[in-house]
Amino acid sequence: MNGKEGSLYRNTRIENNLQTMTAKPLYLDHAATAPLRDAARRAMLEGFECWANPSSPHRAGRAARAALEDARERVRAALDWRGELVFTSGASEAIALGLGQSRRPLAAVSAVEHDAVLRVAGAAERIAVAGDGRIGGADDAARSGLVAVQHVNSETGVIQDLTAIGDAIRQAGGVLFADCAQSAGKLPLPDADMIACSAHKFGGPIGVGALLVRDWSLLHPGGGQERGYRGGTENLPGVLAMAAALEAGNDWLGEATRLRAMLDDAIRDAGGEVVAPDAPRCPTIGAVRMPGVAAAVQLIRFDSAGIAVSAGSACSSGSMRPSHVLAAMGLDEKAASEVIRVSIGPETREADILRFLENWREMAGSPKARA
Repeated sequence: MNGKEGSLYRNTRIENNLQTMTAKPLYLDHAATAPLRDAARRAMLEGFECWANPSSPHRAGRAARAALEDARERVRAALDWRGELVFTSGASEAIALGLGQSRRPLAAVSAVEHDAVLRVAGAAERIAVAGDGRIGGADDAARSGLVAVQHVNSETGVIQDLTAIGDAIRQAGGVLFADCAQSAGKLPLPDADMIACSAHKFGGPIGVGALLVRDWSLLHPGGGQERGYRGGTENLPGVLAMAAALEAGNDWLGEATRLRAMLDDAIRDAGGEVVAPDAPRCPTIGAVRMPGVAAAVQLIRFDSAGIAVSAGSACSSGSMRPSHVLAAMGLDEKAASEVIRVSIGPETREADILRFLENWREMAGSPKARA
C-alpha cells in the first residue's frame, strides 16, 4: 500500500466508522468461508450429545465410532466417491497429508495452486497456465510422479479440465492430486487419485475436512487414527455436520449462475473488467477489476458500506501481497492490485448483487477513490 492509499485508508476508516457500525451486513465472501447451514448446525449439536473418543473401547466410545463410520459412508455417498476417505482438520491438512505421505514423489504443481499446496510443493516444477487461468494442454501436466492440479481456483473460479489432465497424467504413469476445496459439494468431483476438501467451504463447520484416496497403496501410513493414516482424535461433531451440509444439497447453484452472470454483465457495462470471462468458471466465484482503484481501497469502502468481499484468497488478502494467481495469468502488478473477489452462497439474492453493484458504480466514478 503506497502513501496515498495509506492516507486514504486512515481517512476513510475515521469518516466511515459510524456508517460501518450501522450498515446492514451483506456477506459476499463465501469462498473464504461459508456460513454454517441449518442442517449442519443441528447435526453438530447432536454430535456434542454423543461425546466420546471414537477410539475408546467402552460403550460410549463404540457409539461414537459407529456414528463416525456412518458419517464416513454418508460423506462418500454425497460426494459419489468410491475410494477411501480420511477425515482431517480441513483442506490444508488433507493437502499436507496427501502430498507429504504420498508414495509417489511430487513432480509438479500448477502455477495457480492455493498457498496450502505451494507451501508443501517446495522445488517441484510449476506448470504454467494461459491468460484464462487454465493449463494450456493436458499433456503439459503429464508426469510420471505425483502432480497437483486444483479443480476450481479460489481467486478466479476458473475450472481446470481435470478429466483430460488426469488422463494425460495416468498415461504418463503418474498420479493426480486435486485440491477440490472450492468445488466439493458444488460440482461433481473430478476423476482424480487423491482429493482434498474442506467442510466450511460448503456450509459445514470450520475445522473438519477430508482426504479422498483412490487406494491405500498411494499413501504411507502416518498416525494412530483414521486407519493409521492420520494422527489425532477425530472431530465427531464436525464430521456429522460435514455430512449434513453435503446432504443439504446444491440446488441453489442455478440461481448462483444467474447472479454471477448478472454481476459480470453489469461490471463490464460500468467500465470494469471480469477476470477470465471466457474460461469455464464455478458460478459461486467472480473476480472483477476496477481500473484505477486499488483493491485495498475497494475493500475499505465496501466494508464501510457493510459489504464483505475480499482480494484474492483469504489466506493472502490479509497481507495484501500481490496475487501469484493473477501474475501467472499475465496480469501486471498494477492490474492485479485492482482485482477483488465476489463469492456467492445459498442465501445470496438478486437484491444483494444489486446493492453490491450500486456501491461498485459509485466507487468507480468517485474521484476520491482514485486519489
